[in-house]
Amino acid sequence: MSSNLLDRQIDDILQTVLEDTTGDVFVVNPSADAIEEFVRVATRFEGELPTVHMLADERTLKDVMDDFIVASNAADLVDRDSLELRTVEETPENSLLVTEDSVVALVTAGNRVGGLTTADDEFVSTAYDAYTAAWEEAAAFKLRTPPISRVRESLESDISPEAEADFTNILDSLETARGDGEGLDEVTISLLVAAKNEALLYDISKWGEDVGIASKATFSRTKTKLEDMGLIDTEKVPIDVGRPRLRLKIGDDRLRSADNGQLATVAQSILN
Repeated sequence: MSSNLLDRQIDDILQTVLEDTTGDVFVVNPSADAIEEFVRVATRFEGELPTVHMLADERTLKDVMDDFIVASNAADLVDRDSLELRTVEETPENSLLVTEDSVVALVTAGNRVGGLTTADDEFVSTAYDAYTAAWEEAAAFKLRTPPISRVRESLESDISPEAEADFTNILDSLETARGDGEGLDEVTISLLVAAKNEALLYDISKWGEDVGIASKATFSRTKTKLEDMGLIDTEKVPIDVGRPRLRLKIGDDRLRSADNGQLATVAQSILN
């Protein structure tokens, strides 16, 4: 790749670099938008991905990975050895895509994005060696979010195929899953799915803790909040030994009549 990529969207530039690269790629000092777009492009990428070494500002990475949708898909890429994440205390001035063959500087001007490219052998070799060295000294960034494929597979086997389908449909209807007013968080989504499928609180919270979404205590606290707001109801289910367990049910008629595409929107409007 030797030509500039002008007047593009970030995803177009990332797609082009990934398609034209067979070796490793260093993504250096990406913006929050660039991180999100990279995860989206890489998740949908057809063909074999090059290994991407993302060297980013720690605060930026943490903020982006607070979104379960982005983080769980990034975790899938990490699990497949297609992505590694590391952080640096002092970030470079520029946002760069560095390969063995080219260096692309990402430049934003208003709503326009350009990828200014050089394939000068000496410059590219110097830059590649420099960021290889910087990578070796950088601190690893550990994702605490489980891979989305593992979440879906375990939800299907531990709860039900219907619950997995509902979970996936709700995520697909959301732009973000942060629980900060812009989207529902993963625990709330899991409990709504469990209530829609009338699963036991014990089962969904055990699943959530086992797969790494959140602790049983977090599921219990969120259940209480949703129950207090009338989104879900519970009924006691006797068991042979010990205290009765709680079956989750949808508690609000607006949720009960909503399909999966509307469920998230209706729940979010009630919570807000």
